[in-house]
Amino acid sequence: SFNDPRMISVLGALMGVDIQGATRPEGSNEMPPGFGSPPPSARPGPSSPPPKAAAPQPKKEPDPVPEPEPEDDEAKEKKRLKTEADAEKAKGAAAYKAKDFDTAELAFSKAWEISPTDITYLTNLAATYFEKGDYDKCIETCEKAVEEGRSLRTDYKLVAKALGRIGTAYSRKDDLDNAIKYFSKSLTEHRTPDILNKLRDAEKVKAERAKQAYIDPELSAKAREEGNAQFKAGDFAGSVKSYTESIKRDPNDARGYNNRAAAYNKLAALPEALKDVETAITVDPKFVKAYIRKSTILFAMREYTKAMEAIQEAAAVDTEKQHTREIEQQMEKVARATYEQQSGESDEQTLERAMRDPEVASIMTDPIMQQILQQAQQNPAALQDHMKNPGVAKKIQKLVAAGIIKTRR
Repeated sequence: SFNDPRMISVLGALMGVDIQGATRPEGSNEMPPGFGSPPPSARPGPSSPPPKAAAPQPKKEPDPVPEPEPEDDEAKEKKRLKTEADAEKAKGAAAYKAKDFDTAELAFSKAWEISPTDITYLTNLAATYFEKGDYDKCIETCEKAVEEGRSLRTDYKLVAKALGRIGTAYSRKDDLDNAIKYFSKSLTEHRTPDILNKLRDAEKVKAERAKQAYIDPELSAKAREEGNAQFKAGDFAGSVKSYTESIKRDPNDARGYNNRAAAYNKLAALPEALKDVETAITVDPKFVKAYIRKSTILFAMREYTKAMEAIQEAAAVDTEKQHTREIEQQMEKVARATYEQQSGESDEQTLERAMRDPEVASIMTDPIMQQILQQAQQNPAALQDHMKNPGVAKKIQKLVAAGIIKTRR
């Protein structure tokens, strides 16, 4: 019951209020003692004087600079020997510059004997051996420089220099495997353009030698015949592999490229086929079959203007007229396709298509050709006079083939 004094005390304790102290007689306005007063923690304490300003701290005297410890006799001796060795190094450098390699060799050797703490004495000594053509001695000295450099914890750039010189010496000995090995080690320590170029050159020479060593015309012919058999059997992918082997065995035989182009054409790999026939023409500019195949490939690519140019080149190269019928048939085929293409186009479409050819675009932006074309519009017969100039005639023929200049059929 709330009338129970014990219950009132419990509630007061839970609420933090002295309920019993807050009781008063009915009708009395007297407040219990302490009612409305702030808690003891909130009551202001006795007034205290303001804090005094802090007294200035005295300036701290700077720490005394420690005096260098006096060098002991061993350190002084090392310094003296290093100075003496550097003097010998300078003598060697002057002699080396004057191409007096014997004197330079003696000076660099003496420098290392006096103070074996700087591997530049050894790398310079190795350079004199290199210039004298003693590559084995150069390699041996550089290997010692690398070993001593590791022990002395020398700058990695100096170690890289020694390794690079070993590679150069092996390169002079025509030992490309070891040259590549040590150039690579040098670059692992520190990359420099000079050593990187030497590495690439060595790798290039090695690859070219391997390529040349692989050449065997007899095996090339054998691989080509295998490719021909596979081509006839419809195994075009297999024939590409055989023709590739034939090319590797004899890269100077245009037939391998031309045959592989035919296989690529069957596989609808037209860019690869075109690249092969162009290589075949480069290898043998008088190879008529390559020009014919080039025209065939360009025809398949719907490049009729270029296809006509290729077959015309075939006709020019076929001086013995052994491929006349084949050339004429291809010319007629290309001409018919060109006419059909152009007959279905407006002048604007023809110009847009033709201008995608960089050569046509170049001709159309040539100021001289622009003047000639303007004359031809006013007087078509003027083209006949311009055709007497071989350079202009070739450009006009290009524009005719592209359909920009119309001709009567």
